[in-house]
Amino acid sequence: MSVFTEAERAYLRDEHLLARLATVGPDGTPHVMPIGMYRLDADADVIDTTGHQLTTTKKWRDVLRNGRAAVVVDDVRPPFRPRGIEIRGRAEAIDEPEPVIRIHPERIVAWGLDDTGTMRNARDVQSH
Repeated sequence: MSVFTEAERAYLRDEHLLARLATVGPDGTPHVMPIGMYRLDADADVIDTTGHQLTTTKKWRDVLRNGRAAVVVDDVRPPFRPRGIEIRGRAEAIDEPEPVIRIHPERIVAWGLDDTGTMRNARDVQSH
């Protein structure tokens, strides 16, 4: 059974132009950057983020150092209906075959994914 609900999986499969990846610097300062490339691996229940020269970035170094990250994917539907998902958890920096930062969910917060745009669902999970 997946840690993601069907509504969350459907939302993550939709095309979104940007997401935001958060890591923690060596001094404990949050570092949040927009990213344009992520994908849900529904079989493994993980989110993979990629990017241009990923292995040379601060986010890569942060994940190597502390193994934690979060990603937020969100949008707003007219007239004003925000929706999105935040996935926090253990992260790993994987070099091969292509560099990815892989997030293993431990906490999922989703909002606005129902027909009314009012649903909020927050829960702790254990990924595979």
